Amino acid sequence: MWKNVLILLLASALTGLLFIHFTEKPQHSIASPPSAPPAQSQASPAPPQQTQTLPTPPDPAPAPPQPPKPPSHPIAVLLQEARANPALAGAAVGFSLLNSKGEVVLDENATTAFIPASSLKTLTTATALEILGPDFHFTTELKSTTPIQSGILKGDLILVGGGDPMLKLDDLKAMAAELKTRGLMRVTGGVRADTTFFPGSLYGDFWNWGDIGNGYGSGVAGLNLNHNRYVVAFTAGPEVGSPAQILGINLEVPGAIWNNEVTTGPEDSGDGAVIHGGEKTSEIFLRGTVPLGATKFKVQGAVPDPARFAAHHLRAILIAAGIQVGDHPGTAPATRSLLKHDSPPLLKIITSIHATSDNHETECVFRMLGIKAAKPSAEVILEHWKTRGLDFTGLRMVDGCGLARADFTRPLDLARLQFFAGTGPQGPAYKASLLAKDGLIWKGGAMSGIRTFTGYAQSKSGEEYCYALMINHYTDGAVVSELSQAVMDAMMEQ
Repeated sequence: MWKNVLILLLASALTGLLFIHFTEKPQHSIASPPSAPPAQSQASPAPPQQTQTLPTPPDPAPAPPQPPKPPSHPIAVLLQEARANPALAGAAVGFSLLNSKGEVVLDENATTAFIPASSLKTLTTATALEILGPDFHFTTELKSTTPIQSGILKGDLILVGGGDPMLKLDDLKAMAAELKTRGLMRVTGGVRADTTFFPGSLYGDFWNWGDIGNGYGSGVAGLNLNHNRYVVAFTAGPEVGSPAQILGINLEVPGAIWNNEVTTGPEDSGDGAVIHGGEKTSEIFLRGTVPLGATKFKVQGAVPDPARFAAHHLRAILIAAGIQVGDHPGTAPATRSLLKHDSPPLLKIITSIHATSDNHETECVFRMLGIKAAKPSAEVILEHWKTRGLDFTGLRMVDGCGLARADFTRPLDLARLQFFAGTGPQGPAYKASLLAKDGLIWKGGAMSGIRTFTGYAQSKSGEEYCYALMINHYTDGAVVSELSQAVMDAMMEQ
């Protein structure tokens, strides 16, 4: 019994010693060195403690590069493929697509400014419809310096322009017939034309020298007869390189001296003729080529002096109507209003602009916006759309028609213009004035190395989208045409 008690006491004592030993022992971190050995005597200092530094763990390995996610929108796929096409190397492509709420559905380089060419016309036409109204008319007036007495006007007739881009020879013939009905038999002075309604140059400051002598670049004056254009007809020579001959000119251009340097080009080479003229110039140079085999190839030219041109033809029309007209007009101011002629309503002019992309018609509308507001036309346009909630970024508008390569705007803003115009007070009229086919409504633009489209697309789902596709600086027109068509098709397939 005593033996068992003794064993139990010894075990308890041993357990207590072990507890004391482990609870008094210092605890060390992983980075701490082991404890120094116990001192040999109290007089001996403990050796310095050494610090162990673990190596810094390496940075985690970078994640392997992830391939870009393929575009999900079918148009984005088309544009990605276009960027990889060697035929479009160096070309700039921008596209913006908005849904029926004006929200961006697809934005591909849409905030970069592009040269718009004739797509810029929509900015002029949409603004004019909202500011001037679809029933606005340009007015041309026939005045005299003295009253008509006993069938004789002892003075001059003055044709005063009001910026009408649609004035035709037939309109002057109607004026002559009315004067004849009123008993006018003779004008002792002559006929003058007043073109000062639009001040400044006939041409945009940034129009190219190669444009301003041709019909598509005809000058813009306060008085414009027959779009200030004439037509010259050529017959090709017997072989490529041989001179082409002038067959005739449809309207006399008074004072013009013709320098014909046009030659014969390959068969089916199309219109390679270029006309060089200029404001009030007397010499007109005809250069370039017409295709082999052409017997009556017509080319449009720009009248260099619209005032002289209009006065000349009005005088000839009056004489043809049986009214004698002198050829020595004076300088006295007009004091009598005899007749007024109104243009077609603005909506009809804008419909013509969208159908033919006529630069002359557009510029007359553009300049009228400035005349009415007594400030630069581009400023009028920017201020108007800002009040409607559209603030253009990166817009440069040096003309209203897009003939100048100094014009530029962003695809996003061009698409947004369509949204604001289409949902605005003249939305139905504006949309109806554009070209339309199979659910696609558009206005296009094209110059050398430039192709653009803007408008509306009706998708299979029934939603209407606004869009702008702009392609600049390309060399292969066929590839651009294919891309444009593919984008249009894809919009309507949504």
